[in-house]
Amino acid sequence: MAERLSIFPLAGALLFPRGHLPLHIFEPRYRALVTDALARDRRVSMIQPRDDREPPTLFDIGCVGHIREVERLDDGRFNIVLEGLTRFRLLRELDVATPFRQVEADLAAFDDAEAPDALPSIVRAEIEREARRFADSRGVAVDWTGVSRLDDETLVNAISAIAPFDTAAKQALLEARTLADRADLLAQFLGFFRRGDDEPATLQ
Repeated sequence: MAERLSIFPLAGALLFPRGHLPLHIFEPRYRALVTDALARDRRVSMIQPRDDREPPTLFDIGCVGHIREVERLDDGRFNIVLEGLTRFRLLRELDVATPFRQVEADLAAFDDAEAPDALPSIVRAEIEREARRFADSRGVAVDWTGVSRLDDETLVNAISAIAPFDTAAKQALLEARTLADRADLLAQFLGFFRRGDDEPATLQ
């Protein structure tokens, strides 16, 4: 099922189904995007750029977001919180007159409607163990008691979103077909980037 989506290309900003992404909107073209979304269906779709060109080329997979919270500032900027609805596969970019980009996308490419099954306890334990090692290697203080209370999907997606991985690694996490696949990949990345702390580690 192809749908028309207004997109916000932003490197490193991952939105997952049922996840939340706070954004400060200040560029005129994205202020126009949010204004348009609020007048229509409140949807803003996140996707990562592949490069630094203007306009950048885009990865094939992104996530549709629904504006759950919005704060309009006096100078025209917005603070918003997006709630992830479903991932999409980009089919083609549309020729539009709007200052923001629009694409035609396949929203049936992923089965994101239902919350995933819980992870096996051994996988959950591995994620928490690798996350502790990664945080310790960076000198980051974490409330691990609070972390232990998170459900599996929130835990895996939150770490995937905030961990300082490169764009390619972030995209691989977004594209992982299931939560179990993403958890396995996340554990590998936590170890890879932790071991690369002495030298810049980049996944290509």
